Amino acid sequence: MTEFLASYHLLGLVIGASTFLIIGLFHPVVVKGYYYFGTRCWWWFLLLGLAALAGSILVADVLWSSVLGVFAFSSFWTIKEIFEQRERVAKGWFPANPRHSATSREKTY
Repeated sequence: MTEFLASYHLLGLVIGASTFLIIGLFHPVVVKGYYYFGTRCWWWFLLLGLAALAGSILVADVLWSSVLGVFAFSSFWTIKEIFEQRERVAKGWFPANPRHSATSREKTY
């Protein structure tokens, strides 16, 4: 498949579209992840990012290696966004989960 995309000069477009979709996927994941788990879920994204980073290094295909690399660094960026989401919720820009107390949302692990 990669040869077909490369021969028709479509590989860059597919990687770009994949990057766009991955970044778009992570926005609601940040919002929902913080809503349900607070900042406690940051380490999930660390593990997910490390696994995707390892996969990116181990996969020889340029397309899949690139997509895994984008996924890895999007996961790492999500760690930062989870903590920034806490500030956005405190400002009232996003709803807080009423089932979580204010102190449990502030805990960082």
